[in-house]
Amino acid sequence: MSMRSDWNSFLDRWAILSLYQRFEQVATLTLSFLLIVVILASIWNLFIRIFFDLVLTGSLDPTDFQSFQTVFGAIFTVIIALEFKRSIIVSLETHDTVFHVRIVVLVALLALLRKFIILDLSKTDAATLAALGFSTLALGGLFWIIRQQDETRVAAQEIKADIGKD
Repeated sequence: MSMRSDWNSFLDRWAILSLYQRFEQVATLTLSFLLIVVILASIWNLFIRIFFDLVLTGSLDPTDFQSFQTVFGAIFTVIIALEFKRSIIVSLETHDTVFHVRIVVLVALLALLRKFIILDLSKTDAATLAALGFSTLALGGLFWIIRQQDETRVAAQEIKADIGKD
């Protein structure tokens, strides 16, 4: 599609939106732009940290787990921001004004995964580990339930479509 047809399509959709839906679209676009800025800053910071702090100083030691925890923690921060950005883009493309709970749970799981990667076990008490483990299990179970509901909904729609064809 050309930019002109994209713009015309946008204007057609914009014309039928209510005032609140327009507000949501502007807020979503603003969040999307701000996330782009955060992602670019995070990538730049990650590049600077790896290049200057680890490579040039020679402290990039494969046996030093702390430097890898720092690098992987920063990488997961970028991944979390990218996934959140993608969820905003999907809501804009599908003209859906509500973020799907599945995406929010997925981002929360990624944040917990990042926490586990950067966690220093020598300084973490058992209660914190138990709470993080329980949170992971609860979010994983919730994600599974949501996915099962989505699969059931899609199967029901396919059955209705097949019945409508006959």
